[in-house]
Formats: sequence, structure tokens, C-alpha cells
Amino acid sequence: MSEQKYSPKEAMIFSQRVAQMSKALWKAVEKDWQQWIKPYDLNINEHHILWISYHLQGATISDIAKFGVMHVSTAFNFSKKLEERNYLRFYKKDDDRRNTYVEVTEEGEKLILEMNMNYYDSKHDILEGSLPIKDLYGKFPEFLEVMSVVRNIYGEDFMEIFERGFEKIKESYDDSTGEMMAINHTKSNEELKNPVFSAEEN
Repeated sequence: MSEQKYSPKEAMIFSQRVAQMSKALWKAVEKDWQQWIKPYDLNINEHHILWISYHLQGATISDIAKFGVMHVSTAFNFSKKLEERNYLRFYKKDDDRRNTYVEVTEEGEKLILEMNMNYYDSKHDILEGSLPIKDLYGKFPEFLEVMSVVRNIYGEDFMEIFERGFEKIKESYDDSTGEMMAINHTKSNEELKNPVFSAEEN
């Protein structure tokens, strides 16, 4: 065990500061998120899963659970609800029968694009609260120190999935118009010919 380089007082103040700030921030994020998706009859887990599936294109249930910071059974159960509404499709790959994959259907893609187009129809306190920083520094907060803490907790694979999702967001916007474009989600017939109806992952 490495030598302790902090005092109990420092540890308590730091951990409690993070806890209190995280709770306050999440409360605002949760409110913003719920208001945004309310007209579409989705809950936060369902929207998060749809969002991850859309941007990762070919995510496994394990990917969704890891990136969505939820249990595998939660990811699967809410994914099934989205499948029942024809927003997601489950499939297996011929060269990977162990993992369950999901992809966004045409209806799911339409829903995602509609929600993104209507993003500003609801209030976003987190965005508004960040504008003074953007006005001062010319950019939104990047949370580099927080990202480093997250990396140390969840590992490089989590951060790889995390960054891959946001890279897909960047790619999906037309720089000339500032509008979101559809991403090509076409799978090969070979990949899609084996739908699945139950989770088989460990």
C-alpha cells in the first residue's frame, strides 16, 4: 500500500465537496433532461440507451451498461422496452454469438433527430449556468480534472467508449448549417438475420 499523502481532514473535505457538488449538479441535470424528453414519453434510462446506441453504432448491451453507468440487467430491460416501441433492434453477429448487440431502427433515428431539433424547446439550467464561463473564456467548461478522476475510477475502456460517443456527435453535425444529420446505421444482412429475444451476456 502506498504511503498516505493526505490528511484525514483533506480527505473528508475533498470527498464531501465532490459529493455535495455532484448531487447539486445532478439535480439540475436530471431536471433539464426530464423536461427535454418528457414530450416523447421516455425516461432518462431509455433516452440514454437510445442515445448511446445511436452514436456508438453497434454497441453491445455491456457497452451500454458501462457507458450508461448502469447494471447490465437495467440496460437490457430498458432496451427491450425500446425494442417493443420499435426504436431499437437486437441482433447477434455470426462471428460473436456471445454478445447481444443493439442498433437504432429507422423510427428510433427519427425520434433522436426530432428530439435534438427540439432541444431548445425546453429550459436548460446547466447550459445557462455555464454561459458566463463561455463568455469569459470563449468555450464551455471542459472538466479536465473531473475527467481524470473518472478515468482513474472507471478505466481507459470507459473513457474510450465515452469519447467515441462524443466523436460521433461531432460527426453528425453539418458545420455549414449547424444542424444534425442522420448517421448511416445500415447493417449487413448477415449481421441482422439473427435477431435475439433474451440477454445471454454475463
